[in-house]
Amino acid sequence: MGSDRLSRAIAAIDAANADDPQVIVVHGKSRPKEQAHAELATTWVEALCDEPDGPSEVLRLAARAHHLRRWEIPRSTYPEGRRGYHRWRRDLQAFHADGVAAILEELDYGPAEVERVRALVTKQKLSDPETQILEDALCLVFLETQFHELAERLDEDKLIDVTRRTLAKMSSRAIACAGQLELAPGDLEKIQRALA
Repeated sequence: MGSDRLSRAIAAIDAANADDPQVIVVHGKSRPKEQAHAELATTWVEALCDEPDGPSEVLRLAARAHHLRRWEIPRSTYPEGRRGYHRWRRDLQAFHADGVAAILEELDYGPAEVERVRALVTKQKLSDPETQILEDALCLVFLETQFHELAERLDEDKLIDVTRRTLAKMSSRAIACAGQLELAPGDLEKIQRALA
C-alpha cells in the first residue's frame, strides 16, 4: 500500500505542477518549470540521503511538493525589498504546505504524516536532518537551473552576496556536490569565488 499510495501522491503533485505556464529546458528537454524543479529536487534528495532504504516517504513528498503551483502567487504581487520578499516566501511556504496537505488527505495519509510533510515544506526545524537534506536539494536545483540567469542579471558584488547566502544554508556535502555541477562556462568559477 505504501509505495502505491506514494506513486499516486507523486502523480497528483506532478499533475498539479504540469499547469505551470513557465517552461525551462532541463537536460535538453522543455518542461513546466515547477514540475522539472520537483523532479530535480527528488533526484537530489535521493542522492544526498544516506539511509539504507533511501529517503523517507514524507521527505520524498516534501521534495516533490516544495513549490506546488508556485506561479499562482507571483513575486510581483508583493512590495519590493527584503521585507516584501520575506513575506512572499512565508506566504508561499504556507500555500505549498496547504496544497500538498489537501492532496495527501485525499489519499488517506494520516494527520501525523501530513503534518510532517507540512513541517518539511515550511522548513519549521532547520536543525532537523531531513529539513537539511531538503534545503540542500533545493539549493542545488537553484544552482543548476537558475544561477546562470541570476549571474547575468546581477552585478558581481550582489551575485557573490546571494551565492554566499545560498551556500551558507548548505551542508558541506551539498557544497561538494555544487562543485561537480555541469554549469555554464564561468558560473562554477563564480561559485568558487563566493566560497573563498
